[in-house]
Amino acid sequence: MPTLDTFLSTPWLLYPTVTIVSLCIGSFLNVVILRLPKMMQQEWRCQCEEFLEVPEGDRTKDSTITLSSPASTCPSCGHKIRPWENVPVISWLMLGGKCASCKSPISARYPVIEALTALVSVATVALLGPSEAALWALLLIWSLVALTVIDFDTQLLPDNMTLPLMWLGLVLNYFGVLTDFASAFWGAVAGYLSLWSVYWLFKLVTGKEGMGHGDFKLLAALGAWLGWQLLPAVILISSLVGAIVGISLMVFRKHGREVPIPFGPYLAVAGVVCLWFGGEIQTFWFGFLGV
Repeated sequence: MPTLDTFLSTPWLLYPTVTIVSLCIGSFLNVVILRLPKMMQQEWRCQCEEFLEVPEGDRTKDSTITLSSPASTCPSCGHKIRPWENVPVISWLMLGGKCASCKSPISARYPVIEALTALVSVATVALLGPSEAALWALLLIWSLVALTVIDFDTQLLPDNMTLPLMWLGLVLNYFGVLTDFASAFWGAVAGYLSLWSVYWLFKLVTGKEGMGHGDFKLLAALGAWLGWQLLPAVILISSLVGAIVGISLMVFRKHGREVPIPFGPYLAVAGVVCLWFGGEIQTFWFGFLGV
C-alpha cells in the first residue's frame, strides 16, 4: 500500500487525486453555501419563538433543513437529482446547464464553484510544494471558498465555520504544520482584536456599525493559520481589494454608499495570497521595516 510520502512524491497520482477530491468537495460546498444560511435562519426563528413564549400550536412548522436532508431537487419542478446528474462540472455540461426533467436553466455558479475549488486546491499544493502541510492547508482553502460565497449572498460569516476554522488552525500549528504555535496564538488574538477595535472606534465616532462580528472571527482564524507576522499583509491586501471593488461598484453600478459591502471575501482572498506567498511577503515586509 502506498505511503503518504510515496503519494506526495508521485505527481501523476497526487495532482489528479487532489483535482478529483476538490471537485467533489466543491460540489459539497454548493450544498453548504445554499443550506447553511437557511439552517441558521430556522435556528434563529426557533430561538425567537421560544424567547417570546409563542404557544407550540402557533409556532412555525417548516420541515427541518440539514446538510443531508431533504434530498437535492430541481427548484423549478421538484425533480430529485440522481447521482449521475450530480457529477461535478461534467453533469452540468452534459445536461447543457438544464434540468434533466423540466429543462429549466441550472445556474452556472454551481460548476464554477466546483471548478474554482479544484483550481485553487491544485495551485495550493503546487505553490506550497507537495507536503503534508499543503494537504492540511486545503481545509483552509475549502472553508474560505464557502465563506466567500455565503458572505456575498447573505452578508453572514457563520460562527459554526469561522470558530472551528480558528481552533483547527491553532491545533495544527501546535504541531508546527504551517507556523509555530506562539505565532498562531498571537495571530488569533491580534486578528480578532484588530478589527474589533476598528469596529468600536467607527461605532463610537459615527454611531454606525462598520462591519459584522464575523469579520473579527475570520481574521482571527487566518491569524491562527498563518501567524501574526502575516496579519498586516492580510489587512492591507483585503483593504486594497475591498476599496478597489467598492469604488468600482459605486462608479460603474451606481452602488449607493449606504449599501453595505461584505468584507469577508476580501479577507479570504488576502488569506489565500498570504498562504501561497507568505514567505516572500514576510521577507519583503521585514526587509521594508529593516528588521
